[in-house]
Amino acid sequence: MRATTTAIADVLLLEPQVFGDARGFFLESYNEQVFARATGLQVHFVQDNHSRSQRHVLRGMHFQSENPQGKLVRVATGAVFDVVVDIRRDSPTYGKWVGMELSSDNQRQLWIPPGLAHGFLVLSAQADFLYKTSAYYHPASERCLAWNDPQVAVRWPLQGEQPLVSAKDAAGLRLEDL
Repeated sequence: MRATTTAIADVLLLEPQVFGDARGFFLESYNEQVFARATGLQVHFVQDNHSRSQRHVLRGMHFQSENPQGKLVRVATGAVFDVVVDIRRDSPTYGKWVGMELSSDNQRQLWIPPGLAHGFLVLSAQADFLYKTSAYYHPASERCLAWNDPQVAVRWPLQGEQPLVSAKDAAGLRLEDL
């Protein structure tokens, strides 16, 4: 597994070793020892989640104000544009975002440390999105940064389309109001 830093230093792009041939492929999606060697992190994951969404669904930008979750995310089928926003007020990259395509073709994963907002836009007809979390889901502290906050100015690859968002995500707060 290769780990690469992003413009938000704590957010890591992970590329597992993929063994492929004419029959298909094999990859180890998670191995605690390999993850620790590649990232220098000791993370205890407590929950696995799986969501399926159709094209143009935008989920996010989610975070938990209490019991923040670190997330190791990947796409099992399809493709998404995955986005992380640094909402840590004491961070040198506060208010900045990084975005990249994660897909079943490129097999990339993203480590998102606790305390950042996360979301994704589905680029394919359908996508299965998998993620491991370092803290349990805590509904009382779930919060949402507005996906279209002009201060953050994420450049979503919408190509003139309007995303499909939940009522909760449509009511997300601006960065200055978090």
